[in-house]
Amino acid sequence: MEYQRLLKDQFGLDEFREGQEAVITRLLEGKNVAAVFPTGGGKSLCYQLPSQIFSGTTVVVSPLIALMKDQCDALQERGIAAARLDSSMPPSEFRSAMKGIRDGSIKLMYVAPERFFNERFIASLSELKISLFAIDEAHCISQWGHNFRPDYLKLAKVAEGFSAQRVLALTATATPSVLQDIQAAFAIADEDAIRTTFFRSNLHLRSIVLDQSNQYAHLLKQLRTRKAGSTLIYVTTQRAAEEIAEQLTEDGIVATAYHAGFDPDERIKIQNEFIQSKSGIVVATIAFGMGIDKSNIRYVYHFNPPKSLEAYAQETGRAGRDGKDAICEMLVVPEDRIVLDNFSYGDTPSRRNIRRMIEILSGHSDSFHISHYRLSSESDIRILVVRTLLTYMELDGFLQATSPRYESYKIQPQVTSKHILGKLSGSSREFAASLLSMLTKGRTWFTLNVTLATKRLDTDRDRIIKAIEYMAEKGWLEVKVSDLTHGYRWVKRPQCAESLAEEFAKRMLKREETDVGRLDQVFELAEAHSCLAARLSLHFGETSQACGSCSFCLGNGPFSLPETTHRSIGRSAKIAIDEMAEKYPEPLATARDRARFLCGLSSPAMVRARMTREPHFGVCNQMPFADVIKEVGGEAD
Repeated sequence: MEYQRLLKDQFGLDEFREGQEAVITRLLEGKNVAAVFPTGGGKSLCYQLPSQIFSGTTVVVSPLIALMKDQCDALQERGIAAARLDSSMPPSEFRSAMKGIRDGSIKLMYVAPERFFNERFIASLSELKISLFAIDEAHCISQWGHNFRPDYLKLAKVAEGFSAQRVLALTATATPSVLQDIQAAFAIADEDAIRTTFFRSNLHLRSIVLDQSNQYAHLLKQLRTRKAGSTLIYVTTQRAAEEIAEQLTEDGIVATAYHAGFDPDERIKIQNEFIQSKSGIVVATIAFGMGIDKSNIRYVYHFNPPKSLEAYAQETGRAGRDGKDAICEMLVVPEDRIVLDNFSYGDTPSRRNIRRMIEILSGHSDSFHISHYRLSSESDIRILVVRTLLTYMELDGFLQATSPRYESYKIQPQVTSKHILGKLSGSSREFAASLLSMLTKGRTWFTLNVTLATKRLDTDRDRIIKAIEYMAEKGWLEVKVSDLTHGYRWVKRPQCAESLAEEFAKRMLKREETDVGRLDQVFELAEAHSCLAARLSLHFGETSQACGSCSFCLGNGPFSLPETTHRSIGRSAKIAIDEMAEKYPEPLATARDRARFLCGLSSPAMVRARMTREPHFGVCNQMPFADVIKEVGGEAD
């Protein structure tokens, strides 16, 4: 059979891993499929191989630019053409990729999910035949999953809009309920949801509960006494990554910090050095490791606990992909719980601010465009939460999303207008001539007012954007866009902003409660009251026997975490927050806002007013948010 020949000839493999053939044969039959494989279980082959059989384009949606680049490079080495379309690409590279996709020489295309809400990109893809629409990290589609991303929830409509012939949803971390959400979104039958065994016997899961004063000393001891090998050390904050890497290096264990605050070139350099190293050590936030193709990681340490069992499974799953033994150890101190809990509380907006956001939206006409960043700033709600609330408004039937658009188009001709018009004929030439005449000369770039152009040329916006994209793909123009706004249409307007805000506030508090509950599961696992591997397998809907190699099975557990007792914020903090509320009455109107300030959890208004530079910002960052909010006063949420 053709796919078996491709497996050997193109991918250099003699046989499929568990589950791969079942997924591929169903795709070849035209079915929508879900693949739940553990980290390192071979999900990529499930779309890479059939992409070479299908006549049209395979689109792979992935949030990980590092994965896109690594996979494209690896495929190139095998003689398989693939392109990634991300925001970091220069125009010439984008044009080259689109040319290959259109002429069929490139059949595999990697795209970030947000690109599907970009009018330029939609215009570029409108003529494509999409044989397979693959969604990596598909658990992001579930509202109650551990890593919900609003853009993901809309991907089912995107696939339908592009008339994708089949859909493949891939994830390593779907609980049974999250898998149900994925199946419902993409119309995947139960028999077409392929789940392989989660348990990996070569991963030895360890945990230990420590005093904060012993945390670093324990890590240092383990690194010194265990056999050297490639090591990942996960921490919660960027500052911790730098401090621990520096301290380890001073103590004779060379380590490198990695976090999202480094510039892209530096991050790529660190990743590449780690991939090539046999015993390199990287101290990183969760920004590191996603999509990194390295089989011989021998140790994964969680210096700070992960936010969920799903995150823990992903991060430990990066170890031992070569099948050899690897140790994954979690170091737990009680104080870590406070920091992680407070991250969850920091995202929850007040009912007052949710109402403000609804009122801002209600002031718009039946069809409108709005900047998510502006809405975030005006409502004082973090940007990701704004997107989540807008998604709720869509799901509840208030809004329907329409095409996003850029308000600002800047154009720099690469050839003369005469050259461009000489390449066109008939109505296309006439339209291009009229469009080019609408450009306004600036110092180095021309500006195109698209709204004015649609009126003057008596045409629709789509035709103008497609014409601009066509000329850009030909290399005749270089285009820069900015000021992204998202389009919406009112399906029904809220009858009462206050009652809807109350409903959404309850929903956000439920999400907060769910996030805190996920942390409960992590700390319960770390206490090692039973086999860690069996407990983790059960979370993902499987049963397994005791592993024989985890902390509990080796007789090192169970551990106990001390109960936290209520602490007062103290008189000085109460005086400070009252003074701050007088100075900044609007951003600190509610009890939740004041507690966030004291716990060091910023909001858009705090950042804009430079309140994060105030000496009292974060003075209670080592106290539970729930304790702080009881004492700060202010309006009810």
